[in-house]
Amino acid sequence: MRRPALLLVLPLLLLAGCAATGAGPAGGTPGRADGAEAFDERAAQVAGAWRPGPAWRTGYVPLEGPTLLTGDPGFTPETEAAFRAGWYRARVPMYPTRVGGEIQFPDGRLTLPLVSAAEAYRQLDQGDPLPCPGRPKRPGRPAPGGPTVEPGPDGWATSSTQTACLPLTVTAVTFGAVPVRTSRGVAQVPAWLFSIKELATPVVRLAVAPTAVTPVPEPTAPAGPLPDGLVAAQNLAAVDGARLTVRLGVGACDTGITPLVWERPDVVVVGGHVTRASGECIDLLKVEPVTATLATPLGARPVLDVSTGAPLTIAAR
Repeated sequence: MRRPALLLVLPLLLLAGCAATGAGPAGGTPGRADGAEAFDERAAQVAGAWRPGPAWRTGYVPLEGPTLLTGDPGFTPETEAAFRAGWYRARVPMYPTRVGGEIQFPDGRLTLPLVSAAEAYRQLDQGDPLPCPGRPKRPGRPAPGGPTVEPGPDGWATSSTQTACLPLTVTAVTFGAVPVRTSRGVAQVPAWLFSIKELATPVVRLAVAPTAVTPVPEPTAPAGPLPDGLVAAQNLAAVDGARLTVRLGVGACDTGITPLVWERPDVVVVGGHVTRASGECIDLLKVEPVTATLATPLGARPVLDVSTGAPLTIAAR
């Protein structure tokens, strides 16, 4: 049987329900999921090796961002493609004046240098989209010499799989603060909010200067590979109190996908267990979102991957 080797992100249905939960080193509760004892043993090793350094509790270590959405943007396939690629055009001036500001953590405040609106926009804008063959640069007008296609509700299109040809239009920019998960819990972080004509919510670019951001520390992974049947966590999709939505990396033919959680008062370790296919399987890795429920709300505790020991960040949103 071939094992997964290539990461392929696929949109899959969320598995609702609670994870099998460990109680720290005294795990192995009767009735827990398959693989729980092996998971507990490795999770204890991961937690024991976690030593992030003083900046984890005193500095600014963001666990998401720096480009965020604070609500449902109402994406279409084209606008989502433009957002993911960083295609923008500004219809308002971007001022170069820097401003001062501070981050408000649950345990205190921290004053840091910020970037200007102009700098934030330069970080946000990753260039222009490539021209789409047969597609005009403006909706509703066919390109000269292109194929004749009847316009639909979204303007001219050459096929149902048409990629984005247009950037997102910035119509205003304001300064504010947004909630961001950090190593010290959810903090209010200064940000530039770019109003976008094509989206229902602004695109947010965090305003903290890159030189003031402390990177996520490098993990110390346990010796040896994961025991067979256990799978790694890729990232966090969401945190809601004691509920974690985690994306697991599983094989294309794996079944019985079950999230596993091991927690202490200072750290949480997550992963999963799967049943491997007995026959041949395509050599792909897919990302499966699952929901796990902790014994207590997460708070400022780091969430570590049982495979690598790395702290998980929240995926781009």
